[in-house]
Amino acid sequence: MKGPILVVLAAGMGSRYGGLKQMDRIGKSGEVLLDYSVFDAKRAGFAKAVFIIRRDIEKEFREIVLARIGSAFPCGLAFQELDSIVPPAVFEESRKLGRSKPWGTTHALLCAEDVIDAPFAVINADDFYGKESFEVLGEYLAGDITQGAIVPYSLCKTLSSQGTVTRGVCEIENGLLSSVDELTAIAREADGKIYNTGPGGAKRFLPDNTPVSMNCWGFPAGIFPALRRYFDEFLAEKAKDIKGECYLPMAADWFVKNGLLDIKALEADSEWFGVTYKEDRELAVNRISRLVEQGVYPPSLWGG
Repeated sequence: MKGPILVVLAAGMGSRYGGLKQMDRIGKSGEVLLDYSVFDAKRAGFAKAVFIIRRDIEKEFREIVLARIGSAFPCGLAFQELDSIVPPAVFEESRKLGRSKPWGTTHALLCAEDVIDAPFAVINADDFYGKESFEVLGEYLAGDITQGAIVPYSLCKTLSSQGTVTRGVCEIENGLLSSVDELTAIAREADGKIYNTGPGGAKRFLPDNTPVSMNCWGFPAGIFPALRRYFDEFLAEKAKDIKGECYLPMAADWFVKNGLLDIKALEADSEWFGVTYKEDRELAVNRISRLVEQGVYPPSLWGG
């Protein structure tokens, strides 16, 4: 049986960050944040990594990322563009309406279907998940799986002091995911509590220990027909929304509620941090430096 595959969502434009955060060097030897995830996946038994990127960053991605990782770990590329796997009529109409960016993380994953032939994990390029998360995912995906998996994180550990964040708020019952609610304006406010602010200004209180999705998923290789069905339904309903995105957590919610896939919640006592805003970069650099000092990572991940 083939080892599991790590799929890295790296096609984002980084509008809030102000640049290509998936290729911003964080480590002292020039590592970007996704290097640490690939390194953790490699030592957790994953067989290869697939990066989903845009065509316009391919040259830079190969020079900054693949030139180092590719010699130490098998890697592949998949490409997400506005017209990728989208019916031509939908593409033309959305382009005329002014849409300029692809259709989100569900769309991105579908763009990699042709290069995924084993159970796989899915992560964001601009998040740090910790080695424990890859250990539990690697062990789970190494089996003959029929269920999906999520490694949830406590909401209080995933906030940014620089502004609001988007999180998939999870309900977990008897060790299985029962729902995901994608909330797009979460922040800790002046009273010390965490709220999501809805489109109309309504506040929803969220306890600190609320489990949330950080796009740290595991899936069987056969999930793609159902995923494509969900994406097709999304396009049928929201193709004219030029800012609409088909989020992977909402696909997972749809799987669960339609009885198509059970998703197991895996426990991992793991640190998370990310780079949503440019100001988050210094914190990420300091945390990586501390982990190197503690011996969790070597000073140069790939020996360069």
